Amino acid sequence: QVQLVESGGGLVQPGGSLRLSCAASGSVSSITAMGWYRQAPGKQREWVATVAYEGRTIYAGSVKGRFTISRDNAKNTVYLQMISLTPEDTAVYYCTADERLRRNWGQGTQVTVSS
Repeated sequence: QVQLVESGGGLVQPGGSLRLSCAASGSVSSITAMGWYRQAPGKQREWVATVAYEGRTIYAGSVKGRFTISRDNAKNTVYLQMISLTPEDTAVYYCTADERLRRNWGQGTQVTVSS
């Protein structure tokens, strides 16, 4: 099994930037894709971005051009660089790590965009 710990969330003003990190431990050799989801208050959890083991990336339309997902396989860590943040980006952000038959989830980190 894989354990995930996110960090880097916080309060940022509109137009600002944040970089989230998520470190994996445990059965890291079985990890394939890694990704990020988010859940805003009163809304369903939504997918944000995914990065394959070899680095190929895909993004939700709402964040494309503003968010960049990347990973460092040597450090078993996935990152989410976020720029041009708006209040609509306020949410709890969760990282994921896929194994062949399971998707592992982190505990989440709060991102609040407010002036």
